[in-house]
Amino acid sequence: MKNIARTLASVLVLTYTASALAQASCSSDGFPQPVAIFERFISADCEVCWSDAATPAPSATAGVAVLDWIVPGKAGDEAPLSAAATNDALARLQTLGRKPPVTTDVHTAAIEAATPARLRVAHGMPFNDYLGAAIAFTPVQRNVATPGAMDFYLLLVESVPAGTEGTKVARNMVRNMLHGTWEKRDKLSKKEQMKWMETRSIRIPEGAEAERLRMVGWVQDAQGSVLAAAQSTCR
Repeated sequence: MKNIARTLASVLVLTYTASALAQASCSSDGFPQPVAIFERFISADCEVCWSDAATPAPSATAGVAVLDWIVPGKAGDEAPLSAAATNDALARLQTLGRKPPVTTDVHTAAIEAATPARLRVAHGMPFNDYLGAAIAFTPVQRNVATPGAMDFYLLLVESVPAGTEGTKVARNMVRNMLHGTWEKRDKLSKKEQMKWMETRSIRIPEGAEAERLRMVGWVQDAQGSVLAAAQSTCR
């Protein structure tokens, strides 16, 4: 099954080759990397939290990747926001050591890399309810040692404009998540150790509007410090 998923992803995703770059255009190439991640966790039980014009927001939006997670509520499928709720939100909260909120909870993380690094995210066009997606991490300075293990997060995000879907503010709703760990690869050549890359297929949930989808990703070390982040734009 894993091999099938990777094969599908390799067919769908935007790769590093020049020919692929000419055929697709949904990537983080040419755009500044975020300097911080601002995550809003909204209970599926709290409809007013979604529609609140005074919803929490970063003081300065430039360079900040804003994410909206809908957390499954106590009402289950009867919750007002249950259609967009995802267990990925619960997994993310658990990683952060936080409990599911009753209303809205906020977590912020600044990019804390001691040495510069480049992160790239990209995705292909929708095909049978899937997208091929990729995330790649490359330290800028070749002679700098990288962490022994790094976690990567690659999120499928739906951009919801203000004034639509019942929200008074713009939202970046997390629709699906890929999460994994890159271990230190001592047996590889130095050149191979300088780049970490993951290519996967990711499912588009029912109800998501394909033209509003993009990827947001980041890499963090074992202590949870974010080393680099990126978000795609379709040109």
